[in-house]
Amino acid sequence: MFSVQFPSKLLGALFLLLAVLGISSCFGPPEPVSLNVSIPVYGYEIVNTYPHDRAAFTQGLAFENGVLYEGTGLYGKSTLRKVDLETGDVQQIHGLPAQYFGEGITVLGDRLIQLTWKSRTGLIYDRDSFKLTGNFTYATEGWGITHDGERLIMSDGTSTLYFLDPETFRIIGHIEVHHNDTPIDRLNELEYIKGQVYANVWQTDNIAVIDLNTGQLTAWLDLSGLLQSQEHSPPVDVLNGIAYDAANDRLFVTGKLWPWLFEIKLADKE
Repeated sequence: MFSVQFPSKLLGALFLLLAVLGISSCFGPPEPVSLNVSIPVYGYEIVNTYPHDRAAFTQGLAFENGVLYEGTGLYGKSTLRKVDLETGDVQQIHGLPAQYFGEGITVLGDRLIQLTWKSRTGLIYDRDSFKLTGNFTYATEGWGITHDGERLIMSDGTSTLYFLDPETFRIIGHIEVHHNDTPIDRLNELEYIKGQVYANVWQTDNIAVIDLNTGQLTAWLDLSGLLQSQEHSPPVDVLNGIAYDAANDRLFVTGKLWPWLFEIKLADKE
C-alpha cells in the first residue's frame, strides 16, 4: 500500500497481515495498470481543496442537493456521515455495528444505501435522519455502488459491474469491464457521471471511465501526484472516493485517511 520497497517474502507476509486485519478490501498485491492505451488518458486541474477527516477510512462518497455524504470502513469504526464540504466537519454520523465493514454508498431519492464488505449485506437508511429502514443481501463482496436513476450499479472488486433493481435489490443484469480484450478488475468506489461510470481502481491512482452499454473503457483519469509527497505518509492510504455535484458540474475526489478532499477538473496530460 505504501511506496516502500520490501523483499518479496516480507511483502507477501505484509499483504497477508493486512488481509487478516481487514485493512484492505481485497487480498494480494495488484497487477500494474498500464495507461499506455488507445483511449484518452486525462490528467487533472485542482479547482478547490477542502479539509478532510484524517480518521475517515473513506469507502464511499456522494453529493446530493448540496450535501456531501461519506461512508467509512474498518471493523468497529465504520460510519455513515453527513459532512460540511467547506470545513470537513462531520455534521451527522451513524456508527455501523462492529460486525460490518462499511463500503460504498449512494443516495437514491429519500434513501441512502450503504454496502458492507464481506457480510453480503446492504443497509438502507432514511436520507435525512440516517434511521435504518431495511437491508438486502447479495452473493458477492460489496465494494462500490452508484445509480443511473433507474438501476443501482454495484462493484465487488472484480471486473464485473452488477445492475440491481432499486426496489427489490435483485440483480437484473451485469457487464464485464474491459479495454479491448483485457478485463479491468479491482473496480472499487463508483460514481455515475453524464451517462458513464467512473470507478476507482483499487491500489492505484487511476479512475476508469466505463461505457455502461458495453463495459468498454472510454478513458482513464490519472490522478498521480494529487496528494503531495510530504502528505503521502502513514496512515494515509489509497485514493478512494468519487462524488459528483450534477447541479453545478463539480467533481470531488479523496482517499482513505487523506487530509484533503479535492474538487478537480479533467485536463489534458502534459
